[in-house]
Amino acid sequence: MAYRKVHQIIQSHSSADGDGVRIQRVHGFDNPHFSPFLMIDELKSVSPDDYVGGFPPHPHRGIETLTYMLSGHFQHKDHMGNVGELRDGGAQWMSAGNGVIHSEMPMMTDGQLHGFQIWINLPAVKKKDPAQYHDFQTEVIAEKTLPDHSLVRVIAGDLTIKGDTVTGPLQQTGVPLTVADWRTQGAANISACLNPEYQTMVYVYKGTITIGGKHIEQGQLALLSEGEGLAMAASDAAGVLLLSGTPINEPVVHYGPFVMNSMDEINQAIEDYQNGTLV
Repeated sequence: MAYRKVHQIIQSHSSADGDGVRIQRVHGFDNPHFSPFLMIDELKSVSPDDYVGGFPPHPHRGIETLTYMLSGHFQHKDHMGNVGELRDGGAQWMSAGNGVIHSEMPMMTDGQLHGFQIWINLPAVKKKDPAQYHDFQTEVIAEKTLPDHSLVRVIAGDLTIKGDTVTGPLQQTGVPLTVADWRTQGAANISACLNPEYQTMVYVYKGTITIGGKHIEQGQLALLSEGEGLAMAASDAAGVLLLSGTPINEPVVHYGPFVMNSMDEINQAIEDYQNGTLV
């Protein structure tokens, strides 16, 4: 079996979004090796001042978002009438499709807020579909504890580990993908099988891991080469997000909350939002 190697390492950078929410961001709108993913925002704080303003009502078109919280709560409201409070360890998925207006307000628990929002591109044929939303509380996230006491949580798609396939609750996405969280308490390793047609990347949110002899440190994202196998090792406590999915080989034009295939479509989205016809 051919194992994936590190193709490129990208350092996350400090940024702010919404009403001044502090985040660590990695984006790849112009990087074809990122597809079908577009951006990862890590929210991590012990100070309410870093996030108290949250993300007031704002629009999206042409993307999906997957929000995953390690600790802290997130309240979602949208124009469709959906209201969901994401708790520690849970996830929420939204497909903006042709248009959505929503708000997201973070809430700290036990003195911590730590989570992620992942932007996923939609293929052109699905960018005009009606918006959808679903949340997955921590109780339904699929988990597997490995012999070295490390933990795998599969949020979306499937992940096969030593012949055992772990299936996450989120299966309805614009393109087939897998999103998982690997956590170690100390020295540990994992060997998994992935669809060889998927593009794969990992984001390290705690500690340092090794893939094919290359070290990926906290706050770094590694884009991986082709292959069916993925082997990761940690010498101490670590946390890793695994993102793997079918690449979308289409033009990407990004402007604020809109991701389309042409500038004309971006201009139309802006006009629709200004005219109140986005949704």
